[in-house]
Amino acid sequence: CTGLTSITIPNSVTSLGGGCFSGSTGLTSITIPNSVTSLGGGCFSGCTGLTSITIPNSVTSLGDHCFYGCTGLTSITIPNSVTSLGSWCFYSCTGLTSITIPNSVTSLGDNCFYGCTGLTSITIPNSVTSLGNYCFYGCTGLTSITIPNSVTSLGDYCFEGCTGLTSITIPNSVTSLGYRCFYGCTGLTSITIPNTVTSLGMGCFSGCTGLTSINIPNSVTSLGDYCFEGCTGLTSITIPNSVTSLGWGCFYGCNNLSTISRKHRKRRR
Repeated sequence: CTGLTSITIPNSVTSLGGGCFSGSTGLTSITIPNSVTSLGGGCFSGCTGLTSITIPNSVTSLGDHCFYGCTGLTSITIPNSVTSLGSWCFYSCTGLTSITIPNSVTSLGDNCFYGCTGLTSITIPNSVTSLGNYCFYGCTGLTSITIPNSVTSLGDYCFEGCTGLTSITIPNSVTSLGYRCFYGCTGLTSITIPNTVTSLGMGCFSGCTGLTSINIPNSVTSLGDYCFEGCTGLTSITIPNSVTSLGWGCFYGCNNLSTISRKHRKRRR
């Protein structure tokens, strides 16, 4: 409904079905009544003219593809009633510059903020336990992010292509870094890996040309294939004695890497 510019939803409505207003490019604003408890999959998908929306406290979940491609959306407030953000929820919302995730949310779905190039910073609440695959993929404007101790894993491609990210602290709760987790993060200069991480996934830091140093803890037992591929800024690296295998092409293209040393654990007397 490309000509639809505004709509009033009465209090008798309890849910907005899948694809309800999908493709209504002329819709600039909408008021959702407190009677609505759920927003269906693709509910506002492709509503490129939508600049702002207020979600009432009655809503408990945002469906998959809920605001998919809403390029005009600049800000949104998610109420404390919402417990999960569906897959592709804010996919390619390029105009989104800030968002507040409440403590009620426990998970960020796959591709949740994929391609949100206008997003510069985000705080993830302590209630979140996992970051889905492709969660912040291609968020080139993202310069900082806080990951709480509640998060146990970083999904595959989680921060791939986040070229504006210069540093990141991974909490002690995280046990694994997914496939191509920080692939192509060219602005990343340093990163601290906690002692809880046991493996670095395939292509984990591949293409991180700005990475000059990294500390691999004694908890890590293996470095995945192409783990540090193309890390041209890396001049030296220390591999702990706990590492028993180096993946295929682990340091491929690290042209400036001149020193690789082993870090042995201190023996107890």
